[in-house]
Amino acid sequence: MEKVTGSPTLAGPRDVTTTMNFYIPIGSDEPYQYVFTPPAGVAHNNLGSETRPVVVHDVRGRESEYSLDKNGFQFVHWPSVEKAFTDLEVIKTKYYAEVEELLKAVTGGKRIVIFDHTIRRSAVTETLDNLGARGPVDRVHVDQTPEASIARVHRHLPPSTASRLLATSRVRIINVWRPIAQPVAHTPLALADWRTLAPDGADLVSVKLVYPDRVGSTFSVRYSAAMRFHYLADQRPEEVALIKIFDSDEEGGRARLCAHSAFKDPGSPPDAPTRQSIEVRAIVFDEE
Repeated sequence: MEKVTGSPTLAGPRDVTTTMNFYIPIGSDEPYQYVFTPPAGVAHNNLGSETRPVVVHDVRGRESEYSLDKNGFQFVHWPSVEKAFTDLEVIKTKYYAEVEELLKAVTGGKRIVIFDHTIRRSAVTETLDNLGARGPVDRVHVDQTPEASIARVHRHLPPSTASRLLATSRVRIINVWRPIAQPVAHTPLALADWRTLAPDGADLVSVKLVYPDRVGSTFSVRYSAAMRFHYLADQRPEEVALIKIFDSDEEGGRARLCAHSAFKDPGSPPDAPTRQSIEVRAIVFDEE
Protein backbone atom coordinates (compact mmCIF):
# COMPACT_ATOMS: atom_id res chain seq x y z
CA MET A 1 0.00 0.00 0.00
CA GLU A 2 1.07 3.55 -0.76
CA LYS A 3 1.68 6.08 2.04
CA VAL A 4 1.44 9.78 1.23
CA THR A 5 2.92 12.16 3.79
CA GLY A 6 0.19 13.61 5.97
CA SER A 7 -2.52 11.35 4.57
CA PRO A 8 -4.00 7.93 5.41
CA THR A 9 -2.67 4.82 3.72
CA LEU A 10 -3.88 4.43 0.14
CA ALA A 11 -4.66 1.09 -1.44
CA GLY A 12 -2.79 1.94 -4.64
CA PRO A 13 -3.65 1.36 -8.32
CA ARG A 14 -5.44 -1.90 -9.09
CA ASP A 15 -8.58 -3.40 -10.58
CA VAL A 16 -11.26 -4.16 -7.99
CA THR A 17 -13.47 -7.23 -7.80
CA THR A 18 -16.67 -6.14 -6.11
CA THR A 19 -20.45 -6.15 -6.47
CA MET A 20 -22.84 -3.53 -7.84
CA ASN A 21 -26.60 -3.07 -7.75
CA PHE A 22 -28.67 -3.27 -10.93
CA TYR A 23 -32.35 -2.85 -11.77
CA ILE A 24 -34.90 -5.63 -11.84
CA PRO A 25 -38.65 -4.99 -12.26
CA ILE A 26 -41.22 -5.33 -9.49
CA GLY A 27 -44.67 -5.99 -10.88
CA SER A 28 -45.94 -4.50 -14.12
CA ASP A 29 -46.42 -0.84 -13.16
CA GLU A 30 -44.31 1.91 -14.72
CA PRO A 31 -41.08 2.32 -12.72
CA TYR A 32 -41.14 5.41 -10.50
CA GLN A 33 -39.28 7.06 -7.65
CA TYR A 34 -40.20 9.99 -5.42
CA VAL A 35 -37.38 12.46 -4.88
CA PHE A 36 -38.73 13.51 -1.49
CA THR A 37 -41.55 12.18 0.72
CA PRO A 38 -44.29 10.37 -1.24
CA PRO A 39 -47.99 10.77 -0.50
CA ALA A 40 -49.39 8.79 2.42
CA GLY A 41 -49.79 5.14 1.55
CA VAL A 42 -47.54 5.31 -1.52
CA ALA A 43 -44.20 3.50 -1.61
CA HIS A 44 -41.11 5.68 -2.16
CA ASN A 45 -40.36 3.68 -5.33
CA ASN A 46 -41.13 0.42 -7.09
CA LEU A 47 -37.59 -0.31 -8.23
CA GLY A 48 -36.25 -3.80 -7.70
CA SER A 49 -32.53 -4.42 -7.25
CA GLU A 50 -30.16 -7.31 -7.78
CA THR A 51 -26.53 -7.45 -6.70
CA ARG A 52 -24.08 -8.80 -9.28
CA PRO A 53 -20.30 -9.43 -9.25
CA VAL A 54 -18.36 -6.87 -11.27
CA VAL A 55 -14.71 -6.04 -11.96
CA VAL A 56 -14.02 -2.30 -11.95
CA HIS A 57 -10.93 -1.55 -14.04
CA ASP A 58 -8.41 1.06 -12.91
CA VAL A 59 -7.44 3.73 -15.47
CA ARG A 60 -4.58 5.17 -13.39
CA GLY A 61 -1.68 5.94 -15.75
CA ARG A 62 -3.97 5.60 -18.80
CA GLU A 63 -6.32 8.52 -18.17
CA SER A 64 -5.63 10.05 -21.58
CA GLU A 65 -7.09 6.98 -23.33
CA TYR A 66 -10.62 7.88 -22.18
CA SER A 67 -12.77 10.76 -23.44
CA LEU A 68 -16.32 12.07 -23.18
CA ASP A 69 -17.11 11.40 -26.84
CA LYS A 70 -15.57 7.92 -27.01
CA ASN A 71 -16.35 6.47 -23.59
CA GLY A 72 -18.84 8.88 -22.00
CA PHE A 73 -16.42 9.94 -19.27
CA GLN A 74 -13.09 11.69 -18.96
CA PHE A 75 -10.58 12.51 -16.22
CA VAL A 76 -9.05 15.98 -16.10
CA HIS A 77 -6.33 17.41 -13.85
CA TRP A 78 -7.91 20.69 -12.73
CA PRO A 79 -7.05 21.97 -9.21
CA SER A 80 -9.56 24.20 -7.43
CA VAL A 81 -8.91 27.12 -5.12
CA GLU A 82 -11.90 25.92 -3.09
CA LYS A 83 -11.00 23.15 -0.64
CA ALA A 84 -13.64 22.89 2.09
CA PHE A 85 -16.93 23.24 0.18
CA THR A 86 -18.74 24.31 3.33
CA ASP A 87 -19.94 27.77 2.20
CA LEU A 88 -22.91 27.62 -0.16
CA GLU A 89 -22.36 31.14 -1.50
CA VAL A 90 -18.71 30.40 -2.33
CA ILE A 91 -19.74 27.19 -4.11
CA LYS A 92 -22.35 28.96 -6.25
CA THR A 93 -20.08 31.86 -7.17
CA LYS A 94 -16.39 31.00 -7.14
CA TYR A 95 -16.61 27.24 -7.68
CA TYR A 96 -19.32 27.42 -10.33
CA ALA A 97 -17.10 29.90 -12.21
CA GLU A 98 -14.23 27.38 -12.09
CA VAL A 99 -16.49 24.64 -13.43
CA GLU A 100 -17.65 26.87 -16.28
CA GLU A 101 -14.04 27.60 -17.22
CA LEU A 102 -13.16 23.88 -17.08
CA LEU A 103 -16.08 22.84 -19.29
CA LYS A 104 -15.37 25.51 -21.89
CA ALA A 105 -11.71 24.45 -22.02
CA VAL A 106 -12.42 20.71 -22.30
CA THR A 107 -15.53 20.67 -24.49
CA GLY A 108 -15.19 23.85 -26.55
CA GLY A 109 -18.67 24.86 -25.39
CA LYS A 110 -19.62 28.51 -25.74
CA ARG A 111 -22.47 28.74 -23.22
CA ILE A 112 -22.51 26.86 -19.90
CA VAL A 113 -25.65 26.73 -17.76
CA ILE A 114 -25.02 25.23 -14.31
CA PHE A 115 -28.33 24.18 -12.81
CA ASP A 116 -27.45 22.45 -9.52
CA HIS A 117 -24.90 20.56 -7.47
CA THR A 118 -24.81 17.81 -4.85
CA ILE A 119 -22.30 17.29 -2.08
CA ARG A 120 -21.90 13.69 -0.99
CA ARG A 121 -20.48 12.57 2.32
CA SER A 122 -20.57 8.89 3.28
CA ALA A 123 -21.54 9.65 6.86
CA VAL A 124 -24.73 11.37 5.65
CA THR A 125 -27.68 9.05 5.21
CA GLU A 126 -31.32 10.05 5.51
CA THR A 127 -30.85 13.54 6.98
CA LEU A 128 -29.45 16.30 4.77
CA ASP A 129 -26.98 18.76 6.26
CA ASN A 130 -27.21 22.52 5.72
CA LEU A 131 -25.60 22.17 2.28
CA GLY A 132 -28.03 19.47 1.18
CA ALA A 133 -25.37 16.75 1.35
CA ARG A 134 -26.30 13.15 0.62
CA GLY A 135 -24.52 9.83 0.79
CA PRO A 136 -23.11 8.12 -2.33
CA VAL A 137 -25.59 6.41 -4.68
CA ASP A 138 -24.88 2.66 -4.74
CA ARG A 139 -26.97 1.62 -7.76
CA VAL A 140 -26.10 1.86 -11.44
CA HIS A 141 -27.98 4.76 -13.04
CA VAL A 142 -27.93 7.70 -15.44
CA ASP A 143 -29.14 10.98 -13.97
CA GLN A 144 -31.52 11.95 -16.78
CA THR A 145 -33.18 10.50 -19.86
CA PRO A 146 -33.04 12.44 -23.16
CA GLU A 147 -36.60 13.69 -22.58
CA ALA A 148 -35.70 14.98 -19.12
CA SER A 149 -32.53 16.57 -20.51
CA ILE A 150 -34.50 18.53 -23.11
CA ALA A 151 -36.94 19.57 -20.38
CA ARG A 152 -33.95 20.87 -18.39
CA VAL A 153 -33.08 23.23 -21.24
CA HIS A 154 -36.61 24.62 -21.24
CA ARG A 155 -36.61 24.83 -17.43
CA HIS A 156 -33.40 26.83 -17.10
CA LEU A 157 -33.48 29.14 -20.12
CA PRO A 158 -36.00 31.68 -21.43
CA PRO A 159 -38.43 30.05 -23.92
CA SER A 160 -37.07 31.77 -27.04
CA THR A 161 -33.44 31.04 -26.12
CA ALA A 162 -34.19 27.41 -25.28
CA SER A 163 -36.03 26.84 -28.57
CA ARG A 164 -33.26 28.48 -30.59
CA LEU A 165 -30.43 26.53 -28.97
CA LEU A 166 -32.26 23.21 -29.17
CA ALA A 167 -32.74 23.82 -32.90
CA THR A 168 -29.24 25.03 -33.77
CA SER A 169 -26.71 23.93 -31.12
CA ARG A 170 -25.25 20.69 -29.91
CA VAL A 171 -26.58 20.21 -26.37
CA ARG A 172 -24.81 18.20 -23.68
CA ILE A 173 -25.40 17.65 -19.99
CA ILE A 174 -22.18 16.93 -18.12
CA ASN A 175 -21.60 16.22 -14.43
CA VAL A 176 -18.33 17.53 -12.98
CA TRP A 177 -17.38 15.18 -10.11
CA ARG A 178 -14.57 16.08 -7.69
CA PRO A 179 -13.33 14.49 -4.44
CA ILE A 180 -13.23 16.81 -1.44
CA ALA A 181 -10.45 17.09 1.17
CA GLN A 182 -8.58 13.82 0.51
CA PRO A 183 -8.21 11.01 -2.04
CA VAL A 184 -11.16 8.66 -2.45
CA ALA A 185 -10.67 5.41 -0.58
CA HIS A 186 -14.16 4.19 0.36
CA THR A 187 -17.06 4.05 -2.13
CA PRO A 188 -15.21 5.28 -5.24
CA LEU A 189 -17.07 6.06 -8.46
CA ALA A 190 -17.46 3.44 -11.21
CA LEU A 191 -18.09 4.65 -14.78
CA ALA A 192 -19.45 2.38 -17.52
CA ASP A 193 -17.89 2.62 -20.97
CA TRP A 194 -20.62 3.72 -23.38
CA ARG A 195 -19.37 1.27 -26.02
CA THR A 196 -20.22 -1.69 -23.77
CA LEU A 197 -23.89 -0.80 -23.31
CA ALA A 198 -26.45 -2.51 -25.53
CA PRO A 199 -26.68 -0.50 -28.77
CA ASP A 200 -30.48 -0.76 -28.77
CA GLY A 201 -30.74 0.72 -25.26
CA ALA A 202 -31.98 -2.55 -23.76
CA ASP A 203 -29.81 -2.04 -20.66
CA LEU A 204 -31.58 1.25 -19.81
CA VAL A 205 -34.93 1.51 -18.01
CA SER A 206 -36.73 4.85 -17.87
CA VAL A 207 -37.88 5.69 -14.33
CA LYS A 208 -40.40 8.42 -13.60
CA LEU A 209 -38.83 10.81 -11.10
CA VAL A 210 -41.49 12.58 -9.07
CA TYR A 211 -40.69 15.99 -7.56
CA PRO A 212 -43.18 18.03 -5.51
CA ASP A 213 -43.73 20.41 -8.43
CA ARG A 214 -42.94 18.39 -11.56
CA VAL A 215 -42.10 14.98 -13.03
CA GLY A 216 -38.77 14.14 -14.63
CA SER A 217 -37.15 10.85 -15.60
CA THR A 218 -33.91 9.01 -15.03
CA PHE A 219 -32.44 5.72 -16.23
CA SER A 220 -31.96 2.68 -14.06
CA VAL A 221 -29.68 0.05 -15.56
CA ARG A 222 -30.14 -3.68 -16.06
CA TYR A 223 -27.19 -5.99 -15.54
CA SER A 224 -25.25 -7.07 -18.61
CA ALA A 225 -22.08 -9.16 -18.55
CA ALA A 226 -20.83 -7.07 -21.50
CA MET A 227 -20.84 -3.85 -19.50
CA ARG A 228 -17.32 -2.70 -18.56
CA PHE A 229 -16.73 -0.36 -15.63
CA HIS A 230 -13.74 1.87 -14.86
CA TYR A 231 -12.52 4.08 -12.01
CA LEU A 232 -9.49 6.17 -11.08
CA ALA A 233 -7.75 4.59 -8.08
CA ASP A 234 -7.15 6.95 -5.14
CA GLN A 235 -8.74 9.82 -7.09
CA ARG A 236 -7.53 13.10 -5.62
CA PRO A 237 -9.29 16.47 -5.26
CA GLU A 238 -7.34 17.93 -8.19
CA GLU A 239 -8.50 15.04 -10.42
CA VAL A 240 -11.96 15.70 -11.85
CA ALA A 241 -14.25 13.15 -13.47
CA LEU A 242 -16.46 14.46 -16.28
CA ILE A 243 -19.57 12.31 -16.75
CA LYS A 244 -21.74 12.66 -19.83
CA ILE A 245 -25.46 12.46 -19.05
CA PHE A 246 -26.87 13.50 -22.43
CA ASP A 247 -25.64 14.45 -25.90
CA SER A 248 -27.89 15.61 -28.72
CA ASP A 249 -25.25 14.77 -31.33
CA GLU A 250 -25.02 11.13 -32.45
CA GLU A 251 -22.59 11.82 -35.28
CA GLY A 252 -19.71 9.38 -35.61
CA GLY A 253 -21.01 7.06 -32.92
CA ARG A 254 -20.32 9.52 -30.12
CA ALA A 255 -21.09 8.41 -26.59
CA ARG A 256 -24.55 9.62 -25.57
CA LEU A 257 -24.37 8.98 -21.80
CA CYS A 258 -22.49 7.26 -18.99
CA ALA A 259 -24.03 4.85 -16.49
CA HIS A 260 -22.32 5.11 -13.11
CA SER A 261 -22.46 4.11 -9.46
CA ALA A 262 -20.55 4.20 -6.21
CA PHE A 263 -19.09 0.81 -5.26
CA LYS A 264 -17.51 -0.88 -2.27
CA ASP A 265 -13.77 -1.48 -2.50
CA PRO A 266 -12.82 -4.47 -0.30
CA GLY A 267 -9.22 -3.25 -0.35
CA SER A 268 -9.99 0.16 1.15
CA PRO A 269 -7.66 0.79 4.10
CA PRO A 270 -9.69 0.83 7.33
CA ASP A 271 -7.93 4.00 8.54
CA ALA A 272 -8.92 5.98 5.44
CA PRO A 273 -11.59 8.68 5.95
CA THR A 274 -15.00 8.30 4.37
CA ARG A 275 -15.50 9.70 0.89
CA GLN A 276 -16.51 13.30 0.31
CA SER A 277 -17.29 14.62 -3.16
CA ILE A 278 -19.10 17.37 -5.05
CA GLU A 279 -20.79 17.00 -8.41
CA VAL A 280 -21.90 20.01 -10.41
CA ARG A 281 -24.42 19.52 -13.21
CA ALA A 282 -24.26 21.71 -16.29
CA ILE A 283 -25.80 22.12 -19.72
CA VAL A 284 -23.18 22.77 -22.40
CA PHE A 285 -24.10 24.51 -25.65
CA ASP A 286 -21.83 24.92 -28.68
CA GLU A 287 -23.44 28.29 -29.42
CA GLU A 288 -24.11 31.44 -27.41
